[in-house]
Amino acid sequence: MGKHSNKEWLDLKKKISFHDKAFIGGKFCNSVSENTFECINPSNGEMLTNVANCDDTDVERAVNVSRSAFESGKWSDLSPSERKNRLLKLSRLIMDNIDEFALLDSLDMGKPVEDCVSIDVPGAAGILQWTAESIDKVLDEISPTEKRNLAIVKRVPLGVVGAVIPWNFPLDMAIWKCAPALATGNSIILKPAEQSPLSALKLAELSIEAGIPDGVFNVLPGYGHITGKAIGMHNGIDCVAFTGSTEIGKKFLEYSSLSNMKQIWLECGGKSPNLIFNSCKNLKVAAEMAAQGAFFNQGEVCSANSRILVQKEILQEFTKLFVNASNNWLPGDPLNPNSKIGSLVSEEHATKVRDFINNAKNDVELIHEGSQFNNSNVSTFVPPTIFKDINGKNKISKDEVFGPVASIIPFDSQEDAIKIANDTVYGLAASVWSDDLSEAHYVSDKVHAGTISVNAMDALSPMTPFGGFKQSGFGKDLSIHSFDKYTGLKTVWIKY
Repeated sequence: MGKHSNKEWLDLKKKISFHDKAFIGGKFCNSVSENTFECINPSNGEMLTNVANCDDTDVERAVNVSRSAFESGKWSDLSPSERKNRLLKLSRLIMDNIDEFALLDSLDMGKPVEDCVSIDVPGAAGILQWTAESIDKVLDEISPTEKRNLAIVKRVPLGVVGAVIPWNFPLDMAIWKCAPALATGNSIILKPAEQSPLSALKLAELSIEAGIPDGVFNVLPGYGHITGKAIGMHNGIDCVAFTGSTEIGKKFLEYSSLSNMKQIWLECGGKSPNLIFNSCKNLKVAAEMAAQGAFFNQGEVCSANSRILVQKEILQEFTKLFVNASNNWLPGDPLNPNSKIGSLVSEEHATKVRDFINNAKNDVELIHEGSQFNNSNVSTFVPPTIFKDINGKNKISKDEVFGPVASIIPFDSQEDAIKIANDTVYGLAASVWSDDLSEAHYVSDKVHAGTISVNAMDALSPMTPFGGFKQSGFGKDLSIHSFDKYTGLKTVWIKY
C-alpha cells in the first residue's frame, strides 16, 4: 500500500477490474436503455471499459429508491452517532483500498498516480473521517421565549440530494459532497463526470460493506447535458450540489427555476491571483510555491493561482526564479512516481488549452514554454507555459484556462495590486506573499475571494470552508458549515 515503482504500478494495473454499471438501490445495474460510453485513459488513448450511460429514466428510478429510503428512516432516523460509525468504516475502507483508488483516478483522468496515493485518496478519507466525527457534535438550539413556552430549533435533513461533480479530483469531489449530505441523514444521487466515473463506482461498492442501507447512496454515470440536467430538473430532488464551470452552474439555477425551486449550491470557476510584494524576502520559496499553485494537477484546479501579480521592483528577479521553478513541473507518464504532472483529461480539453496558448502568443509576451512529453498515441500532454501580460486584461489573464498556463502581471503599489486582483468575474481564492504583517492583513481584507492564503498556497483543511464569491459560486464545501447546505432549520414551538 502506498509508494510503488513504475513497474509495480503497471503490475497493479494488470490486476485491476472496473465497475461499469450504475449503482441504484444498493445494486449494480445496467442503464434502462442499456447504452454505454467509452471510458478512456487520456495519457495513452487506451479504452479502459464501457460504462453505463444513464438518462432521465435512470434518474427517475434513482429518485424513487432514494425517496423511499429516506422516508423509511433506515438512514435518516438513525442517531448521528450510528451514522458516524458507518461513515468512519467507509473512511477506513477507502484507506484499505488506497492503491486501487489511486490507480482508478490516475487512469481515468491522466493525473500522476503519486499525487493520488499521497494526496487525493488520504485527503478524501480524512475529510470523510472529520465530517463523520463532527456530526454528533452539532447541537439543536433552544430559543429564548416567554414563560410557559419552549421553542426548539432543529437542523433536519432535506431529503434527496443530487451531487454533480467534476473530473479533476474525482474521489475527493465525491467525498466533499457526499460526506456532509450522508452525515446529516439525506439520501444521495451522485453523478460523477463522464470522464472519470470509476472511483465513484468503487466507492459505491464499499458503501455496502460500510453498512450504508440500500437506496441511500446511488451513483449514476452519464453525460452532463443529459444525466446532470435530468437531476437538475427532477421535481423529486430537494437539493443539488454542483462543482464545475460557471457556465454549467448557471444552467443549474435555470433548472431549479423551471422545476421545483430546489436549492442549488454552486462551487464554480476561478482565476485566482497570487500577489508577490517586494517586502517578501524569500522570493525563491514564493516562486516555487507559485509554480505549484499554477501547475499542480496539470493546472486543472478551479482555485489555481494562474494570475501572478508581481511588484515591479522585483519583477525581473522573481520571473527568473519562477521560470526555473516551472522546469520542475514537466509532463510525464502518470504511472511514473517521478512525474510531477500528467496528461490533460481529454484530447478535446487539451485542444482548448492549446488554443488559449496559441491565441495568447499573438497578444502578449511568451516568457517560457516547457519541454514537451511525447506519446505518439495522444496529444494530451501540455507543458507549463508562462506569459507576461502588462495590464492583465488579455484573455489569458481573464478567462479560466484550466491547464498549466500562468500569466505574470506587473504592479506598482498595494492599491494597484488590489485593483488588478479584483478585476475579475471570479472570487474563489488568492495568495499574498509579504513579510509585512500590516500589508498582509490590509491586502487580505481588500482582495475579494473566499480563501486568502498568506505566505502559503491554496491553504485547505477539513476544518475551514472552501468556496468563493461572485461567479465562483456561493456553496461552501468542507468544515462544519458544509452541513448548512444539506439541512433545513425546523422550529418546534411547545406551549405548556
